[in-house]
Amino acid sequence: MPDTFLHLENTADPLRFRLPVTRELCVGPENHTFMFGGVGLACAVEAAKRVAGRELIWATAQYLSYARPGSVLEVDVRLPVQGHNVTQAVINLHCGDEVIISATAALGERDGHPAHQWFAMPAVPRPDDCTEWAAWSHQHGTLMRRLEVRVAPDSPALQPRDGVPVPDGRMQMWMRTREGVPVDATLLALYGDFVPTGAGVALGLDGGGNSLDNTLRLRGVVPTEWVLCDIQMNAADRGFAHGHLRLFAEDGTLMATASQSLVLRYRK
Repeated sequence: MPDTFLHLENTADPLRFRLPVTRELCVGPENHTFMFGGVGLACAVEAAKRVAGRELIWATAQYLSYARPGSVLEVDVRLPVQGHNVTQAVINLHCGDEVIISATAALGERDGHPAHQWFAMPAVPRPDDCTEWAAWSHQHGTLMRRLEVRVAPDSPALQPRDGVPVPDGRMQMWMRTREGVPVDATLLALYGDFVPTGAGVALGLDGGGNSLDNTLRLRGVVPTEWVLCDIQMNAADRGFAHGHLRLFAEDGTLMATASQSLVLRYRK
């Protein structure tokens, strides 16, 4: 299935792809806009899938620098190992000589083995019974205007940020694209980068953080319009925080998990 959200472009080199960095792929206020980290991991996933011709198993990215609007992100893929069942990929994302993201991934399929899910989707209202969350309403023309986010009426995300941590460090939000883009591994990689959103909510502070890394582990994709992001913050200390999220389809299928470490950023 072609990428219909990022519009990652092929080049004459089958191992290289390019992405013009537009504001609609970025986040942040007008004076400090940069490519959303999840866009970078999604590009790495999409490029690796095209080159390997296989579905993703896992991918991890280390965020090294920022890509700004108006720049061109180049995505180079190498396949050090191409096994019978698993292909290992190394993906380098750079703007000119500056490396923005260093990523690795594994891709493959093994049929005829058992499938099971140990984590159940939390009990949350359906998207139609939730409240649209306008947390990013100030980011005009950015990626956040292309995504619709809804939370339960009693979600801690809607509570005042009074500096009192949420006891279990957990929140859920439903997400979909406003463009009706089908859910696939590439889109899940983008959604998986929203762990920092849970950091501000969990700490009761106005803010979140800058991701240092992101790892996506894919079970499998099923048809769904909405994806539930079940965010769990694990700990915060020394100016950093660590957390993970689970990505559920509307029918309760756990499609993927993601985990991150981040630099805390918030308004004191």
